[in-house]
Amino acid sequence: MASTERTISDLIQDMLDDLTRAERQLALSVLEGYPASGLGPLSALAKDAGVSVPTVARMVQKLGYKGYPEFQAGLREELKATVKTPIAKHDSWAEAAPSGHILNRFTEAVLENIRHTLGQIDPDTFDRACDLMADKERHIYIVGGRITHTLAEYFFLHMQVVRPNLTHVPSTSNTWPHYLLNAKEGDVFVIFDVRRYENNTLKLAEIAKSRGAKLILITDQWRSPIHQMSDICFSNRIGAPSAWDSMATIMLLLETIISAVQTLNWSETKERIEGLEDMFDQTKLFRKFT
Repeated sequence: MASTERTISDLIQDMLDDLTRAERQLALSVLEGYPASGLGPLSALAKDAGVSVPTVARMVQKLGYKGYPEFQAGLREELKATVKTPIAKHDSWAEAAPSGHILNRFTEAVLENIRHTLGQIDPDTFDRACDLMADKERHIYIVGGRITHTLAEYFFLHMQVVRPNLTHVPSTSNTWPHYLLNAKEGDVFVIFDVRRYENNTLKLAEIAKSRGAKLILITDQWRSPIHQMSDICFSNRIGAPSAWDSMATIMLLLETIISAVQTLNWSETKERIEGLEDMFDQTKLFRKFT
């Protein structure tokens, strides 16, 4: 059976270049509706992808599964993982916890997350996302959820310095319509959504998309349902030996994006930083030892 450390989506993306034309067509169809696309009958998957039943059987075996039922069992396990509670996540780690110290175990898990995540990011896609976020003609809306709102706030705070024309949308859904009212075609929504995915965030994304906005999704390895309508999706591995997921990989991604966007807009960013520092001096917000 295929490795449980990586998602089936990871495995498919890794082997895309080595698939036949029909298998690649099937793989892209699976990824488009992932993971629900693989939960129906084998014949239905083949029909939806426009390929033969033997093509499905061959690709499943290439992924490391003995047959379609085992492939579906793997998908169901992934679905279970996306809705795990903190207690369930803690227990699953505790059952097979290595004997090493938690400092080492946690660090190793995070480094492995980073390696897998960076290995899946296409540089051209990353550059395209940064170009969108650096375009000052586009209004940027940054949206987080129950946990990820702290990441959204961190990202917003830095992007405020880098460029004008952006909005931090609060995580309280009753205020969202007021912000969506101003969204127009070509604006960009940077949306954070990790497991357990939030229904309100999905609805916000649907409305933003209907108004012609571009969606940049920052999610986990199982991918929020929003990925099906997103223009760019960054999947981050977040598992850790803890009752909670690790956001370290997402933080690395955000800080890299901030660095890239500030470089693209450096002349204006430099002026904004100088103006901000001048205001800090006037308000004596920070102590300076000179």
